[in-house]
Amino acid sequence: MRAAASLQRSLAVHYRGRVPVPDRRCHQLREIVSWEPTRQLTGRRPSSEDTKQAALVCGLEPMRIKFWGVRGSTPTPQSENMRYGGNTSCVEVRFGDRIYIFDCGTGFRVLGQQLQSEFGDRPFSAQVFVSHFHWDHIQGMPFFRPLYANAESRFLFQCSSRTRSLKQVLADQMAAPYFPVDIGQMKARRDFYDIESGRITIEDGVQLQTAWLNHPQGCMGFRLETKDGILVYATDNEPGDAAFDKAVRKLAEGADVLIYDAQYLPEEYEARRRGWGHSHWREAVNVVMQSGAKELVLFHHDPDHTDAIIDKVVHEARNYYPKVRAAAEGMEINL
Repeated sequence: MRAAASLQRSLAVHYRGRVPVPDRRCHQLREIVSWEPTRQLTGRRPSSEDTKQAALVCGLEPMRIKFWGVRGSTPTPQSENMRYGGNTSCVEVRFGDRIYIFDCGTGFRVLGQQLQSEFGDRPFSAQVFVSHFHWDHIQGMPFFRPLYANAESRFLFQCSSRTRSLKQVLADQMAAPYFPVDIGQMKARRDFYDIESGRITIEDGVQLQTAWLNHPQGCMGFRLETKDGILVYATDNEPGDAAFDKAVRKLAEGADVLIYDAQYLPEEYEARRRGWGHSHWREAVNVVMQSGAKELVLFHHDPDHTDAIIDKVVHEARNYYPKVRAAAEGMEINL
């Protein structure tokens, strides 16, 4: 609780006076500019400028969710996977001038390149939520350029230290003989906060709720609540435990967007993947329908699932629930 209070005070000072006032008349803004690879589009894919212009019409900048890494377990830079992407877990959320990042897989490296291009020599801050310490959720950290670039930039890392601290995990994965550059080369300010299951107010109008998911060594799910909408990020969760099943549905309750683990096909899970800590698209549909969440984004795609397999999964899932899409690198959703 003390660490959570420290985090809340730190973020409140940093963002004081910088919270945009949303116009509820524009709640459906995401329908104007959302994009996905399975949708047949006439014309070009909406650009970030399209998003900004649509937001200006409504007098606000919307919450923007962007996917930088969507794959589970290991990167898959293969031609048959390129439409959805091969980088591991990383999701960025923008709300006004705030930057929230969920997980630091290899997509974190690509996001870092974009942020460096955007800010140049100017310092910036971001909050980084790490669900757990398995490789596919932390392996992008040593390759995130902004950590090395500006001593005035600040990154607030938040995760549970139930097994060990993130600060130690980051130092260990960069220690000899695993990496040629040690953590001392990082110039940016890095603050580490321990968060456990529960709810904290990050600032006025923005709350974070967390819950443990069913995964070996543990994994944390996140619910980000703002004046514009609710995002739930719940990756790496295996169904079948009554307590965890109830907790994830409570976490997802009424969310505008639910990002959920759908690594396996149902038949793969039943045949040989029980106990591995992941879910399948049929369970994802169960969660979205039983929680009352509005839109389901299938996430953490299996390394062996090609674009064609994921297309088929989306098609089958939509037979049960219409508002389903599969996460793809570069995909954006605006609330």
